[in-house]
Amino acid sequence: MPSEPSTTPLPQYLLDRSNPTNAKALSSAIKNKRNEKAAKFSVPLPRVRGIAEQEMFKIVKTGKKTKKKGWKRIITKPTFVGPDFTRRPVKYERFIRPMGLRYKKANVTHPELGVTVHLPIISVKKNPQNPMYTQLGVLTKGTIIEVNVSELGLVTGSGKVVWGRWAQISNNCEQDGCVNAILLV
Repeated sequence: MPSEPSTTPLPQYLLDRSNPTNAKALSSAIKNKRNEKAAKFSVPLPRVRGIAEQEMFKIVKTGKKTKKKGWKRIITKPTFVGPDFTRRPVKYERFIRPMGLRYKKANVTHPELGVTVHLPIISVKKNPQNPMYTQLGVLTKGTIIEVNVSELGLVTGSGKVVWGRWAQISNNCEQDGCVNAILLV
């Protein structure tokens, strides 16, 4: 008797499940939407090598005579510091970002046009290593940065000029001495 329809009425939200083709179509539509969302945030370098804190920071000993205080850290990797940054008094500064390791511009490659342009960095959006590295503005391989693409002359569908665009760093900046990135389109 399983072929006969049941006499109890089905609730409204279960009516579409009785037909297997509708259920399959709904399921595939949901999967397609998820894939589109994932593709929107797909990056050229999905996996990067982890960096230990011992490699990222060097301990700076301070103190008048005994040099016992070891709570200061100097960052050994390249960093981005915004234009409005002012240092705290040296005595209270916990993380020191050396001037020689600060970068303001990046060589950004447009993947579709095949053009590489030297563009100013606006900010560091996400460092995959650690949220603290994002806050400190550390530039490592795989880091997502925002660059000023107004020089490229990119225009949106409505005709507005695109100003800031995200890019992912594709090289080890501390070894190369420059920041190379791929524009995320």
